[in-house]
Amino acid sequence: MANRKRNIQMKFWVTEEEKRLIDEKMSQLPTKRYGAYLRKMAIDGYIIQVDTTDIREMTKTLGSIGRNINQIAKRVNAGGPAYQADMEEIRERLEQIWQLQRRILLSQR
Repeated sequence: MANRKRNIQMKFWVTEEEKRLIDEKMSQLPTKRYGAYLRKMAIDGYIIQVDTTDIREMTKTLGSIGRNINQIAKRVNAGGPAYQADMEEIRERLEQIWQLQRRILLSQR
C-alpha cells in the first residue's frame, strides 16, 4: 500500500436503482472499471444548480388563477352573475404571469 499512487480508499453505498444508473452511464464510455469512472466523474464531472424560484412563483400564481377561474365558472354555470371585480383580479394575475415570464426570459440571457 505504501508504494501506491492512490493510497486513500473511499467507499460509499448505493441502491440497486443508483447502481443501474451508474452502469448505464458508464456503458457510454470505453472504461469498464468503476474506480476509473467514478474518480473521473468526481473530479471532472459538472454540477448544475438551477434556480427555479421564478418558475415556482409563476406556478403558484397560475394555480391561484386557475382556482379563481374555476370558482367564477362554477358560479356562472349555476346561473349566478360574473362580477367585474373577479374579471379585474384575473387580468391582474395574468399581468403578474407576463411579468414573471419576462423576468425569467431576461435572466436566461
